[in-house]
Amino acid sequence: MNFGMETELIEFKKTTSELKEGIISLASMLNKNGKGILYFGVRNDGEILGQQIGDRTLREISQGIANAIKPQIIPTIIVELCDDKNVIKVTVEGDEKPYSAYGKYYMRSADEDREISPQQLRNLMLSVSDSIVNIEANNQELNFDQLKMLYAGNNLTLRENTFKRNLNLFTRDGTYNLMASILADINSYSIKVAVFRGTDKTNLVKRNEYGYKCMLVAVKQVLDYMEALNDTIVDVGGSLRKESKLFDFPCFREAWLNACLHNRWSRQTPPAVYMFEDRIEVISVGGLPEGLTLEEFYEGKSKPVNLELQQIMVQLDYIEQTGHGVPLIVSKYGKEVFDITENFITVTIPLNHKRNVESSFSKTGTRVLDRNDDKILELMKENANISVSEISRRVELGTTTLTKRIRRLKEEGFVERKGSKKNGQWIVNVGYQKSDVD
Repeated sequence: MNFGMETELIEFKKTTSELKEGIISLASMLNKNGKGILYFGVRNDGEILGQQIGDRTLREISQGIANAIKPQIIPTIIVELCDDKNVIKVTVEGDEKPYSAYGKYYMRSADEDREISPQQLRNLMLSVSDSIVNIEANNQELNFDQLKMLYAGNNLTLRENTFKRNLNLFTRDGTYNLMASILADINSYSIKVAVFRGTDKTNLVKRNEYGYKCMLVAVKQVLDYMEALNDTIVDVGGSLRKESKLFDFPCFREAWLNACLHNRWSRQTPPAVYMFEDRIEVISVGGLPEGLTLEEFYEGKSKPVNLELQQIMVQLDYIEQTGHGVPLIVSKYGKEVFDITENFITVTIPLNHKRNVESSFSKTGTRVLDRNDDKILELMKENANISVSEISRRVELGTTTLTKRIRRLKEEGFVERKGSKKNGQWIVNVGYQKSDVD
């Protein structure tokens, strides 16, 4: 039997004579991953050597860990019989980073324990204080009906008396935390999608806000909106008709979901999407997670800034824990589409064709929607069965004026009416673009 290779979560030591080195490895793994396993009686290559065990062997390991690692942790220490040889397995887990060993701080990288610099230590401490499960929510009157509906839509049931605790929506003191706030039905976070004319931010054409609600609902609405804007481009210049999308939606989806998952929500700035004539920018707050190298990032190794949020997004099938998102984007566009600084990560998705921004919002390409048109379309999107009289009341426009506006929106391709006047539905085509081919 062979135990395999050492990893970021597993360390091998030949005997307990290497106890000090093993304890350093435990602290290093705790700082990187919040958990780790140490074996005594196993060679570096995974070959089992066996460990002699005396009356005080296990106690000495326990006392050594208690005296050396701060804050103190309680390890699980057991003896396993492998190939007729005794092996000691030490398992630790903790969420009170940073952990020191013998007065110094270490971080695990692959199978190595590296002492971290004062700046890295400050960053690690900052990342802990920034955790969305440790920060108390400003508003403690929260409801989670939208979150429950997402789970129900995924054929999962949340038990009323336990789901808040199970989903880590409380601080250690039992109050609602920041994650609870961003997942609540009503909050103060607004996710914005802005569309600009040209290649800079000087001329704003349209800004949509998908916020003040459960963040995961807003995330899905952004995906739906951007998918609607992903026009099909037809090229008939050659002998064959060729169709292509304006941008690679799977790459955008991965960039957007990663931005929402890894965003430093504690800094009160949600992620955002900016669309220009030639590109889409997906921006999240906060640089690389502490302990994750740039090379590891591009390889798709994941170190979630918001681990508890990741678990929820996995349960609801928003993301997978395969780490394929960044490699997918890199394989399509290269590493240069990532701009990573200390405070922001920007992913730039190029558009396959230069885009007339106005044409995505007007069939004729001659008019940009005004605020009343925006409101009319939003109401129709929210309720496909809404009546003209109800729209008139909500928008505060007379019925005659409103009817003319709706007729123009229909002519320009923004909206369609399906079914009868009484029982029909509004179909909003936000991403409509006129094709040059009949």
